[in-house]
Amino acid sequence: MVPAWLTLLSALSLIVGGLVAAFIGMDEAGHPQKMWIMAVVWPVAALFGSLLVLWFYLAHGRGAPRGEGGEPHGKGGEAPPMPVAVAKGTLHCGAGCTLGDIAAEALLTAVPAIAVALGWGTLFADKLFAAWIADYVLAFVLGIAFQYFTIAPMRGLGLRDGIVAALKADALSLTAWQMGMYGFMAIAYFGIFRGLFGVRLGPERLEFWFMMQIAMLVGFCTAYPVNWWLVSVGLKEKM
Repeated sequence: MVPAWLTLLSALSLIVGGLVAAFIGMDEAGHPQKMWIMAVVWPVAALFGSLLVLWFYLAHGRGAPRGEGGEPHGKGGEAPPMPVAVAKGTLHCGAGCTLGDIAAEALLTAVPAIAVALGWGTLFADKLFAAWIADYVLAFVLGIAFQYFTIAPMRGLGLRDGIVAALKADALSLTAWQMGMYGFMAIAYFGIFRGLFGVRLGPERLEFWFMMQIAMLVGFCTAYPVNWWLVSVGLKEKM
């Protein structure tokens, strides 16, 4: 049985994440981002990063007030320090992964036949592994799309070259993110909830989404060094 305090903590964490995402979204109306895709990245990142993302947004991501013009790299227009640039790039990657994961879980809940088609009941006894396949596919598609809409305008690339550049910049990063997320969710699913509490951790439970919030933070940690390398060798733009 799941402890009541964990259910309460899950609800509180999800509510705070939602409120922070809403605040950032509203704040961006008066402080627009230079790149429109970042106006999506910051609220989505807040869904899992909550107060940490709010602090980082206010310190390093908030655009100039509307009507005053914006700066591409923050105050004064100077390039951000490497740790800040890498963190922004990692959150950019993670936002696509997050939307993909949410969409996949919702899709498989609404249409269980998709999980069956992905191997549930034949290749996998547990639906979790089929869900991970869907998670990765949608996260990959959305992550590459997010990167395309960043790189293509900055470099003036056409559709084909932009997609190729996006793949080079984000395929390894989003894979590292997903691996971190999967690792934590496996611990939560099999070790904590099934092993300790004797319950199935599914998307119908508040605790599932709380664990996903933590898993995304783990994903940030596993993707951060990969993004550092990608930026340092010029495959990914400083943001």
